Amino acid sequence: MGISGTGGLIAALVAACAAVGWLGVALVRARRLHRKALEDRRWLLERERESAARTAVDTERARIAQELHDIVSHNVSVMVVQAGAAREVLDTLPDEAAAALLAVEGAGRDAMTELRHLLGLLAPSQDGADGDDDSAGALSPQPSLSRLSPLIDRIAFAGLPVEVRVSGEPRKLPAGIDLTAYRIVQEALTNALKHAGGGKAEVTVRYADHCLRVEVLNSGPSVLAGDRPAPREPAPEEQGGAGRGLLGLRERVAVYGGELDARRRLGGGYRVRARIPLDRPIPLDRP
Repeated sequence: MGISGTGGLIAALVAACAAVGWLGVALVRARRLHRKALEDRRWLLERERESAARTAVDTERARIAQELHDIVSHNVSVMVVQAGAAREVLDTLPDEAAAALLAVEGAGRDAMTELRHLLGLLAPSQDGADGDDDSAGALSPQPSLSRLSPLIDRIAFAGLPVEVRVSGEPRKLPAGIDLTAYRIVQEALTNALKHAGGGKAEVTVRYADHCLRVEVLNSGPSVLAGDRPAPREPAPEEQGGAGRGLLGLRERVAVYGGELDARRRLGGGYRVRARIPLDRPIPLDRP
């Protein structure tokens, strides 16, 4: 082999070494970029998980706050009305005062039962029992439309007569929709009891093929006749929280793709109306 051939071989070896070196550098750079991309992706996933966790916590916190509002607002309102009635007739009509105080006691027990149920779901005890040891067996099922009668009786006894109409074929509803419908009636009747100042209320539950309709009407002074009473000064417990219950109900209904409308009636009083879609009819006797 001549000098020229040797020089060509050396040049080829040098070129090959340079190519290998360049490929090595490129490989190191590619690995570095890949590692950085993985780290960036891991960081994004962690941020997404943290954001999802915060959203879940906020959602659950709002749900718990709404449940507490529904439980406490209704029962305390009934207790305030009944305690006021008992105070007014304590000296003249002791039997009626005693009945009103029993209603206060009953509303308080109902509130404690529902609160224990809610707290038991949030923080069950180590032995699996919900609530206190002395009252764990007294827990009642989650409120539903099938348990409207005690609510109606309590509102009526507090001074607001209620007429209930059910149309369509009553059937088993998804638990969340059933609870939402109950809370709609509870909130509307509680507001009517606190603010209507007499009159009566009507509750209509309509089971349609593909939706559930709930409507609560209460009578009151007509805005057309101009006999609306002067607005009263809100009580301290009512200030700063106006509309919280109805806003919460709108959110509940919206979760199931429904709509809720609440407004003053021209003929007097208020109307709360909700429509909640149902996927398909479910027979009442189906397990």
